[in-house]
Amino acid sequence: MVIDENILISAGAETRHYNPSETIFFEGDIPNYYYQIIKGEVKLNNYNEEGKEFIQNILSDGESCGESILFIDKPYPMNAEAITECTVLRLHKSIFFDLLNRNPELYMEVSSFLSERLYYKFIMMQNLSSQNPSIRLRGLMDYLKSFQKDITPYSFLIPLTRQQMASLTGLCVETAIRTIKHMERDKILRIENRKILY
Repeated sequence: MVIDENILISAGAETRHYNPSETIFFEGDIPNYYYQIIKGEVKLNNYNEEGKEFIQNILSDGESCGESILFIDKPYPMNAEAITECTVLRLHKSIFFDLLNRNPELYMEVSSFLSERLYYKFIMMQNLSSQNPSIRLRGLMDYLKSFQKDITPYSFLIPLTRQQMASLTGLCVETAIRTIKHMERDKILRIENRKILY
């Protein structure tokens, strides 16, 4: 969790509910709020000129979305769209900054979270530069598993669909499925009941 929910609520954050496929904010909107997910999954995405979706990140309980853009005077470069039923806390930008100014420890928590996001971007950029789909998918799975204490083989259940993995790595879903099957044959991962264990 980035900021304790009780702190946000006491500062005046309002609770918003979103249905699957409902947009929290659009690319090009001016950021006016800090958003933190209480429950559910949200994807940060863009669509290219052909309408193909590129997922930048998938966020879940306790994570914030679009917070880094609050610190600069620019519009959102992506959409935030609910994947599942979502409950989100929304706090106006001016109150958010006032809260950070009055609580330096919150600045550290937000900075730590932003650093984690930046790390993810660097890892993904490095992997996306490869033409090899196995390297792209493995980089994504390595990053996701890096937050787990148990690093033994097949100990981590990948929390993404094959379509989401494809969108996050810039692959078509057919290539992702075929590559995942090859990775299973090479004993890099295991598939049980259609779930990927890495």
